[in-house]
Amino acid sequence: MLLVADVGNTETTLGLAEGERIVAHWRVTTEANRTPDEVYLLLHNLLQASGRGGQRLRGAAIGSVVPGVTMALAEAASRLSETPAVIVDARSKLGITLAVDEPMTVGADRIINTLAASRLYQSDCIVVDLGTATTYDCITKDGVFLGGVIQPGVKTSAETLFRRTAKLAATELQAPAKVIGTRTEECIRAGVVFGAADAATGIVNRIIASWPNAGRPKVVATGGLAVVIQPHCPVIELVDPDLTLQGLRMAHEILTTAR
Repeated sequence: MLLVADVGNTETTLGLAEGERIVAHWRVTTEANRTPDEVYLLLHNLLQASGRGGQRLRGAAIGSVVPGVTMALAEAASRLSETPAVIVDARSKLGITLAVDEPMTVGADRIINTLAASRLYQSDCIVVDLGTATTYDCITKDGVFLGGVIQPGVKTSAETLFRRTAKLAATELQAPAKVIGTRTEECIRAGVVFGAADAATGIVNRIIASWPNAGRPKVVATGGLAVVIQPHCPVIELVDPDLTLQGLRMAHEILTTAR
């Protein structure tokens, strides 16, 4: 088994890969102050709960946008596996050309997502990742990362609204039955969900209009809120909830084979 870990600003998604399949996954809060021992216990307990505690990991692949978490997680994962953890970042030799002005500033999650999309779908792709930030990342079929767009995430925008307005209470982020709300909660949900869907539609259409070749890129969504937004966003062709974990699996294979 291979441990794959996508460390985001708010949540960390952990998964287990067997062959080409993700057979288990968990979401935990990203905590920058956890020690390697604490992370080790967390991983150990998750493996035990999944019924795989008796199996030793063959390795681990980590993509992180939170430097304070990366080394503690790498140390803990290495204690559970046969080999040191592989950390994926902009320096990793993955066969992707980062055709941007400042390649070393491209986040690991963006690289991993586009690696997975280009390999899985064998097409030019736009990856829409609905996380703490919503990112739109563009890659060609032959592995050229073109850049993308970053906007505030759906939850980030909603939390800002709740924090800065005294009379608006936090509400669950799901689409209401109709766009014109008759209760405050419905009005908020309509604004947040439909607003995010329409923003995604507009940005994706702008990207497609600017695409550097005649082909039409495939639009793939991932991230925790992708299943909420996609039904209201006609430009998203499919949702792949395991895209980032699959990208980490692929990156581990590429980087360990090259050693």
